[in-house]
Amino acid sequence: MAKTNNPQQGGNARCPGTSFQDLLDLEEVEVPLYLRENSCDDMGDDDLDVARWVSREYHDLEAKKLWPKVWQMACREEDIPEVGDNHVYEVVNESVIITRSSENEIKGFINSCLHRGRLLRDEDGHVKEFKCPFHGATWDLDGEFKGIPCKWDFKHLDDKDMRLPQVKVGTWGGFVFINFDLDAEPLEEYLAPMPDHFSRFPLHEYYKGIHVQRVVQCNWKVGAEAFMESFHTVETHRQIMTFTGDANSQYDTFGDNVSRSVTPMGTPSPHLSGISEEDVMKDILELSGRMALSTADGQLLPEGVTARKYVADTNREIFEEASGEDLSHATMAELEDAILYSAFPNFQIWVGFHGNIVYRFLPNGDDPNSCIFDIMLLFRHPKGTKRPAAVPVHKLNPDQSFSEAEELGALGPVFDQDDSNMPAVQRGMLASKKGAVSLASYQESRIRHLHKTIDKYLKA
Repeated sequence: MAKTNNPQQGGNARCPGTSFQDLLDLEEVEVPLYLRENSCDDMGDDDLDVARWVSREYHDLEAKKLWPKVWQMACREEDIPEVGDNHVYEVVNESVIITRSSENEIKGFINSCLHRGRLLRDEDGHVKEFKCPFHGATWDLDGEFKGIPCKWDFKHLDDKDMRLPQVKVGTWGGFVFINFDLDAEPLEEYLAPMPDHFSRFPLHEYYKGIHVQRVVQCNWKVGAEAFMESFHTVETHRQIMTFTGDANSQYDTFGDNVSRSVTPMGTPSPHLSGISEEDVMKDILELSGRMALSTADGQLLPEGVTARKYVADTNREIFEEASGEDLSHATMAELEDAILYSAFPNFQIWVGFHGNIVYRFLPNGDDPNSCIFDIMLLFRHPKGTKRPAAVPVHKLNPDQSFSEAEELGALGPVFDQDDSNMPAVQRGMLASKKGAVSLASYQESRIRHLHKTIDKYLKA
């Protein structure tokens, strides 16, 4: 049986077989403490009302009490590398201009002209000042009011504060976060323990090499929850079961804001039997979309070597070349496992030395039944070299498949499989006569954790 470090967790539910902690016992290098953590609060077993995902009232409550109070990832620092570069971030009915106001400072301004309320910026770009396209009211990059045409007709503004209102801005790992609450706790406290857990991965030195975005016909929570458990692998992603220990995944929660799932790779699903190490090696290289190689051609598994070790060592060698750094300290787990963190409410990122996947699910404007799904991949570049420029966003049309984004490689068909579920979950919830969902005690504990934190905001 898998080890149980918290006997109360999930009613002591565990799938028989090799657990992630068991695999750590087989590591040939020192295992960092963050991987040994195995803790999840008891989330209970109560059904959850589908209104949480489908009702206009719930959406409006989130717009009023959740989004104005949480730290939310807006962009990468390399999206706005030069002074004057800016990114427009929107959530529900809010709009913010994220701008590099000086070489070492990033600010966030409410994207609304203080004259007639028009958006100051309609899209990302570069400016020397913020000039309203409607009448020409102007502010500098620090948000100070510079003036408006026909100033003789606005003498009554001389005694008013005409600086652009700001939001709170924080950065971590090269990501820019904003919070509408100027009294919000510091970002690193909000994200704890992620900054500590990611200390081996200098994400601020990585660069955004892939960014695909598409509208999905489901609530933002339905989208986020699709990546919070590996339970769905057995039916949705059957092609990856030969190398994915889906039911032996570990689920952890850390305070209110952070949760984690760890799904072992390079080991077969406990739902299968008779899978050879050669099959594991071949399939993980060709089907996962996350390994250093995308083909098994020319790869021979040495006698007595497991696929897990072979693939980890292969990744280590190629990742070292990509980063110019010694990765002899890296565990097999860090080199190939699906170690995915979520930061409340909608930011998800994978641990790893190269090819870190990032997910973000945002409400699609004021529509509770659709969301904007962002997929990013972060890559290393040789130490001491200039960081490559961030790629522009590849926006797919709603009727396009993720496979049409060729840069996603083998990940594209996997996301298409997820996309086959997400809109159907939304429609099924709308049609439900039960009016509730019943979650697994352990494997879907992170979903319960998400909703418990949401409730703390909505009931505040």
